[in-house]
Amino acid sequence: MINRIVLTGRLTRDLELRRTQSGTSVVSFTLAVDRNFRREGQPEADFINCVAWNRQAETMAQYLHRGSLIGVDGRLQTRNYENQQGQRVYVTEVVVDNFTFLESRAQSQQAAATYNPNPMPSQPQQPVDSSFDTSFDENDTLDIASDDLPF
Repeated sequence: MINRIVLTGRLTRDLELRRTQSGTSVVSFTLAVDRNFRREGQPEADFINCVAWNRQAETMAQYLHRGSLIGVDGRLQTRNYENQQGQRVYVTEVVVDNFTFLESRAQSQQAAATYNPNPMPSQPQQPVDSSFDTSFDENDTLDIASDDLPF
C-alpha cells in the first residue's frame, strides 16, 4: 500500500519549535494549499495540518515564517487522544519526511509582509474549541478495528 503526500503551499503562521518530555524536537503547522479553481475572484485554499520531527523541525523553525512557500513530502497519519471532557478526539495530519524551500529568502520575506492566510471566507466559520489538546507523542496510533474501515 502507498501512503504518500506531496504538497506545495504557504505557512499560515510563524513556527514554534517545541520539545517532547524526552527532548525530541517537534513543530506543528498549517499549510495553505491553493485549489485549482476560483470562486467569485477569490482563491480557494485547503488548510492542511502538518507535523515535523527532529532535525526537520529544527531547520524549519529556524528558517521559515508565516507566508513562506514550501514543498512538503510526507505521509498521512491519524492519531487520537482523550480530551478534558473525556471525549475521544481524532487528528489527521501530514507527517513531514522532507521539505523544500520554494523561494529565495528575499521573496519569502516579501510574501510574509503581504500574505493573508484567511481571505474573506465563503462560508461562516465555526468557533474554535479552546480546549483542544495539542499534546501528542511520535508513537500515537489510531485505535480502530479493521472491521470499522470502509475498505
